[in-house]
Amino acid sequence: MNNIKKIITGTSLLAILLLLISCSHSQKKESYTFKEAFEGKFLVGVALNTRQISGQEPKAIDLVKKHFNSVVAENCMKMERIHPEEDAYYWDDADAFVEFGEANDMHIVGHTLVWHSQTAPWIFVDENGDDVSREVLIERMKSHIQTIVTRYKGRVDGWDVVNEAIEGDGSWRDSKWYKIIGPEFVELAFKFAHEADPEAELYYNDYGVSGRAKCDGIYNMVSDLMEKGIKIDGIGLQGHVNIDAPEVSEMEESVEKLSSLGLDLMITELDMTVLPWPSEEVTADISLDYELSKEYDPYSESLPDSVFREMMDRYTAYFEMFLRHHENISRVTFWGVHDGVSWRNDWPIEGRTDYPLLFDRNYQMKEGVDEILKMAAEMD
Repeated sequence: MNNIKKIITGTSLLAILLLLISCSHSQKKESYTFKEAFEGKFLVGVALNTRQISGQEPKAIDLVKKHFNSVVAENCMKMERIHPEEDAYYWDDADAFVEFGEANDMHIVGHTLVWHSQTAPWIFVDENGDDVSREVLIERMKSHIQTIVTRYKGRVDGWDVVNEAIEGDGSWRDSKWYKIIGPEFVELAFKFAHEADPEAELYYNDYGVSGRAKCDGIYNMVSDLMEKGIKIDGIGLQGHVNIDAPEVSEMEESVEKLSSLGLDLMITELDMTVLPWPSEEVTADISLDYELSKEYDPYSESLPDSVFREMMDRYTAYFEMFLRHHENISRVTFWGVHDGVSWRNDWPIEGRTDYPLLFDRNYQMKEGVDEILKMAAEMD
């Protein structure tokens, strides 16, 4: 009987010891939040979708409140959502987004005022379906920008004024904005936004900025705006990266070149797909669309440990680089709260299972993220 008691006691002690070790590990993992770890370096932001904004995903909102100090509207401020018809604005989601940011004392980013994609079809055509004149489109753009920016004057801290106006080869994107107005559409967009809220920060935002030609094209465009005295406060480098491209050094070269302009740089829309890429060109062009197949959806059940380690090594390398340049980087923003809500699951192939963010589908911080946060917090 005494032997049984000893076994039970020993087993109980072992269980308690294991529990304490587990709790200690868990406590270490949660010793830093993102906003605490990067305090004094840069803001850490996240994109919110409409379900989260409307309170339908409270666990995601809890993560946002705990870890982030900046928020950006993922879709609710894009033209097709907020201004679907010429005389109709839909404010509910955008209002709720701004109110959430204010209630939680966060840096609020409006996204996006002028973009070739997710526009409302009416803006480019007349009643006969023909392209409107340059003068008409300029007036429509001015009304669109100033109506939105004025509504949130003094409440939204910064705006992605123009999104993705430059192609990969550094030339102008041949969008309807460019075709009808010409390259001046960028200058006019920033001018109209500044008139509506002189205190708001104004940004240009684009993907693929690690490419040399594209980086040069953006540099030249922004330099021209600055020479003309146009207010522009920062450049957003979209961080839609693949697990094997681009090289961190390529992104770093772009950070170094663009920071020479003296503007704030932001790493925006950060995520990392681990899935096979179906195109020869690594891009974030939203128009890409491919059919679902097992070849391009290999991790529908789970992510192999080797792939996960590779992803975390890449994330760590990127954040090491961001920290090296923290004096020029004012914000790093993730494009989604957790894997389950990431657009990467459905683009460029609808229905895939991807793992691109640093919180999993169960709202848990992924293994290894705590080491990134520790690295940031302990940096001098």
